[in-house]
Amino acid sequence: MAGKIPQTFIDDLLDRVDIVDVVGSRVDLRKSGKNHSARCPFHDEKTPSFTVSQDKQFYYCFGCGAGGNAIGFVMDFDRISFPEAVETLAKQTGLDVPREAGPSDAATERRKALYHTVEQADRFFRNALRHHHFAFEAVYYLKSRGVSGETARKFGIGFAPPGWDNMLNHMGHTDHDIKLLKESGMVINQLEKHKVYDRFRHRIMFPIRDIRGRTIGFGGRVLTDEKPKYLNTPETPLFHKGRELYGLYEANKELREIPFMLVVEGYMDVVMLFEHGIFNVVATLGTSASTDHLEKLFRYTPEVVFCFDGDAAGNGAASRALDTCLPLMIDGRSARFMFLESGEDPDSTVRQIGPDKFLETVQSATPISEFLMETMALGLNTDSPDNRARMWKQAAPMIKRMPRGVFRELMLRAVADKIGLDIATLGDYMEPDEPQGKPVYQPPQPDWEHPVYPEEEPASRSNSNQSVQTGHQKRIKMPPAHTLIALLANHPELAKLVTDLDTLRKLDIEGLDILVPLVELILENPGYSLNHILGYWRGMHAPAQADRLAKIAATDLLRPVANSLRDNEKEFQEIQNQLLRQSILKLEPLQVIQFLATRETVDDHDLKQLNNAWSKLPSDQRTDEVKALFNQVLAKSKPR
Repeated sequence: MAGKIPQTFIDDLLDRVDIVDVVGSRVDLRKSGKNHSARCPFHDEKTPSFTVSQDKQFYYCFGCGAGGNAIGFVMDFDRISFPEAVETLAKQTGLDVPREAGPSDAATERRKALYHTVEQADRFFRNALRHHHFAFEAVYYLKSRGVSGETARKFGIGFAPPGWDNMLNHMGHTDHDIKLLKESGMVINQLEKHKVYDRFRHRIMFPIRDIRGRTIGFGGRVLTDEKPKYLNTPETPLFHKGRELYGLYEANKELREIPFMLVVEGYMDVVMLFEHGIFNVVATLGTSASTDHLEKLFRYTPEVVFCFDGDAAGNGAASRALDTCLPLMIDGRSARFMFLESGEDPDSTVRQIGPDKFLETVQSATPISEFLMETMALGLNTDSPDNRARMWKQAAPMIKRMPRGVFRELMLRAVADKIGLDIATLGDYMEPDEPQGKPVYQPPQPDWEHPVYPEEEPASRSNSNQSVQTGHQKRIKMPPAHTLIALLANHPELAKLVTDLDTLRKLDIEGLDILVPLVELILENPGYSLNHILGYWRGMHAPAQADRLAKIAATDLLRPVANSLRDNEKEFQEIQNQLLRQSILKLEPLQVIQFLATRETVDDHDLKQLNNAWSKLPSDQRTDEVKALFNQVLAKSKPR
């Protein structure tokens, strides 16, 4: 069905469903005081750290940081898209999902037609493997490699017969059909000769599926000496090689939980590991692992294991994978590097040593920390001071690319030990981090050993980096904007305290990309709760940002006793003033005076800034107009 789901329907749906019922239908929930608890379904744990708040209509795991509302839970648990999650919940409540008509309808219908075309091609190839008179070549090849009929069916393996126009004759009945075949990459248009012919000929065909199981492209292995040996569907509206992973759909279908994912190079590697009962494996379609590949994998597993040939090409591929991994290694994720004997691949290795020995080899793969240290010291004998200095020159850019967190800190300490300097000294030689376009948010972790639920009082609590202490409670350490986001998400009524959104909008601080639109959303929808906010964010923003908002909002759960409205208002205002003052430091003296003149109220700190700006103001700028602004600010400080 085409069209966007109206936000009003999403809001109404969230009002009708109860998150306890939604989660409880999929997870064994137990009542725990005011809330419900369970072992987290998103990571392996022995002690329950997963809590569901009925009051807030919100879930959060204190162990892995997963959190959100009912829609978010269905998306993450069922591993489906936002519209599919809305459809699932709507069906459970007996509602039909409306759709808004719009200019995107034509594009949506076009994509549907392309999906249909590729599915037809998929059926054509699978049918040819069973019935075409040349299919015996493909069948013989698959059997000689040890592929069973069951495994071939799981992966939908097919056969493209020899010839130039088999697909074309089967599906290209009209000009419209031929156009769809061209756009989906099934046929090639040879413009200079005004000819159209099949792209895939005399090849074993491996359908590439998206996570919903829809075929979006193909990989074809030649059965002759023709080059290239493997041929992929070109880039199409449905298929992007740098984003898709062969075998991910099949792995997700076989396994509820994926402790790690093995990343290999070829289609047959995936198929043969499946044949031997190893299902948590994907291939990168003949290209290096990209950021999109890894971000997608980390949605399904906390650990990725790269498998490479133990030769120069394999070492080069490993180095590229390491480089791609570094910016993504937030705490809680891990990566390892597995090197096979030269000339061997996962397919040949698992057939030689069997699945049990193969998995033992996987478990002994080199951790990213060890491989990173080897790379930093590559070609250097660190016994000499000059080589240790050269090691730091190699290491510093790598460490800078890591997101801030425990892993980065530990790697910096390891390098410091290797070089023979203390970590503080090394820090002096680290250039400031460059601002990142997409900051990676690492959810704050409580410093107590066991999870603490909202109705319980922890024995100890981490100190905040804020100067604010509300009542007898302290907020856990996080950036100022994140604290404002957490307060706003859980107490939307605080949005009325935002005094200068335009100034906040200009700040260069972590979390601003969520803070400003969150304030705008609440001001436009004064009746929104946390549940509605998260529902809106899931539908209107990128999944990564929606996850960040949910994790930031969850930090309010780490304060067991609800603070009074006065406490929350005080905390909000003090942090907001802190950020506004921060903005003043970057202004020229005249700009400071002009800015303070726009404030409704000023305090002693503002007056100090005013006097300091006036003292630094050049004499030629001390005009009557500026003097009037100066006096205007002074007047705001006087009691009325």
